[in-house]
Amino acid sequence: MRKKRLSLEQTKAWYGVLFVSPLILGMVMLFLLPLIQSFRFSLSTIQMVEGGFAVLPTGFRNYVSLFASNPDYPRLLVEGVVNMVVNVPIIIIFSLFAAVLLNQKFKGRALARAIFFLPVILASSALANLDISSFVGGSALSGSGDGSNMLQSFELKKMLLDSGMAPIVVNYITSAVDRIYEIISSSGVQILIFLAGLQSISPSLYEASKIEGATGYEIFWKVTFPMMSPLILTNLVYSIIDSFSRNKINTLISQTAFKTFDFGLSAAMSWVYFVVVAIILVISTALVSRKVFYYD
Repeated sequence: MRKKRLSLEQTKAWYGVLFVSPLILGMVMLFLLPLIQSFRFSLSTIQMVEGGFAVLPTGFRNYVSLFASNPDYPRLLVEGVVNMVVNVPIIIIFSLFAAVLLNQKFKGRALARAIFFLPVILASSALANLDISSFVGGSALSGSGDGSNMLQSFELKKMLLDSGMAPIVVNYITSAVDRIYEIISSSGVQILIFLAGLQSISPSLYEASKIEGATGYEIFWKVTFPMMSPLILTNLVYSIIDSFSRNKINTLISQTAFKTFDFGLSAAMSWVYFVVVAIILVISTALVSRKVFYYD
């Protein structure tokens, strides 16, 4: 019986499987197996014994102790979620605004782009751990505690309240002004992604809009913004993960594992954190993806 040969499409499909097989193998060996092992640790108590360690099953005791007898973990978890909810929308808006400006033709455009991306390049482990407040520690405002942050946005807050804006909106804006360094330093990758997306938009769309008499405001909301909506979703996911990957709760998880050597409790912390981040990602992606426009 003559052996049936693969079609061209089937051959291409097998080439694709062969191409991604190292990634699949690495994901199984370096991600899935440690993930399963960490879940096993979260349901156990690990004790050091001669020649290694012993895993003693304890059920969900580690998860219960996180919220029943651990005063730091619930507080840091709530703080991480609140900071993400506050910072991510500001980062997305600022990144898109900065990318639109940097996409314009002006002298020194390359230097301006490098300046906005500089915080990402300089985000080494040494610089990332520096507190910006340390640079103003010797100033006259350093002795006033939270007063320095209040003075940064006091005039802006007064002006916005006098204009009739709602206090909750004013507090949101002024808190963003107080965290401007953190926002800019967290926006480098997002600006780069938005900038690449802006440069990929066909000039014919803008030309047709101008011929139809559209203003710059209408062009942005009717052409630029819909075309950038897939990248808004991409940057939203990246910003959420980036926000959760560098906060105090990660330090607490690491210290619990490698300083107090409570690997079971640390694994339970990690799994609760993982589930919270996954839920937030699913909800935010489901809400935003409904408004995403894909240009065919």
